[in-house]
Amino acid sequence: MNAVMDPVEHYRALVDAATPLLPGAHLAWLVEQRERGLEHFLANGFPTRKQEAWRYTGLERVLEEAWLPQAEAVVNLAADDLSRLWLAPKAGARLVFVNGRWMPALSTPVDAVPAGVQLGGLREALEEEPDQLSAWLGGAAHIEASAFTALNSALLDDGAWLQIAADRRLPAPIEILYLSLGQDRAAIHPRNLLVLEEGAQATVIEHYASLDEAPSFTNAVTEVMVGDGARLEHTRLQDESPSARHMSSVFVRQAGDSAYHATHVSLGGVWSRSEYHNRLQCERANCEIDGLYVSGERRLADVHVAIEHAVPACSSRQRFKGIVLGSGRAVFDGLIRVQPDAQKTDAHLSNDNLLLSRDAEVDTKPQLEIYADDVKCSHGTTVGQLDPAQLFYLRSRGIGLGEARRMLCLGFATEVLDGCSVEGFADRVGERLRQHLEASPLIRVNEE
Repeated sequence: MNAVMDPVEHYRALVDAATPLLPGAHLAWLVEQRERGLEHFLANGFPTRKQEAWRYTGLERVLEEAWLPQAEAVVNLAADDLSRLWLAPKAGARLVFVNGRWMPALSTPVDAVPAGVQLGGLREALEEEPDQLSAWLGGAAHIEASAFTALNSALLDDGAWLQIAADRRLPAPIEILYLSLGQDRAAIHPRNLLVLEEGAQATVIEHYASLDEAPSFTNAVTEVMVGDGARLEHTRLQDESPSARHMSSVFVRQAGDSAYHATHVSLGGVWSRSEYHNRLQCERANCEIDGLYVSGERRLADVHVAIEHAVPACSSRQRFKGIVLGSGRAVFDGLIRVQPDAQKTDAHLSNDNLLLSRDAEVDTKPQLEIYADDVKCSHGTTVGQLDPAQLFYLRSRGIGLGEARRMLCLGFATEVLDGCSVEGFADRVGERLRQHLEASPLIRVNEE
């Protein structure tokens, strides 16, 4: 362990060292964003458990390491080497990043994407066509949301850049793969910018994975802009190594009559936290988020969702499920806030959890704040164990105890996975979930 005596000063030094190497140093609007991010971080530091949003989530496992700046990875990979990681076998285009850097040689050639689609690395776009980004970058993300968003803004460097022209409908998904590789204690700060103009439709997949067991820290921010009448299905999988720390924040901005549907799955990392922020401020917008998180031995999986209804006639639904194994911990904090003017709101939030051992722990806090009187809203949570009657039923038909437990866990997760329309996603993630379950002593129980 490389303890950091003063984490804020350590990260300030990282920012100072990285700043001369960041793209767009001549862009006043980008420099101003970076400076605001650094100022906010230095003024507020890292959150503590005294803050309600971090009450159940300590940062010890993140701050105990002296993380190093991301470095250019020495990559001895070919595109065929990544086939086992693809979540959409029939993807229309793919971007691959290694240690936060876009790898064009492993990605779909930029000139091969359909007409009306701009796709590539953010760093290259900032250097070659910054005017196209100035209207979008930073438009959804709130630097004040957390120290991690502020840090990401201060270190804004590379990530995925996608813009889809008005009324363009993509028939196949676009897949973005982030790989951590090789560098011990690397801190990676990807920034993704997804823009769908009026009437556009697309499916985008974000996948975070590791190619080795080296400790890493990913601090990702994804900004999503969905134009008038546009439709986005946003699928995200975090399946990094057991030594990884992962922080991700998704900020969504929707125009009128738009639809945003997310499927979020968190399987990996010793410490992970995922946040979704969406303020619905244009009428008839719809936001749906389905999620699954799995936490095993001495691991933490944390999910925070904040949906604010600011105008009338919008709808939202959030449905999250958690499976906690061994001495694992999970946190779910969901908030729906309905402002006084947001009449005719239709909003629902649910969180269900399976605890598979006496040492497993979950802190769940679904919240509903309503300041309007003509709404349809609900929220609820459940925490329980596997149903003994269902176990008995399966065992009475000759199924072993471990297999019966595994089947019930997979069935519990199916509702979330089947909600994703990406062909093959449920099968591939289901197989990874099966592997996680089989690694648990509870599932490998002696069935004699």
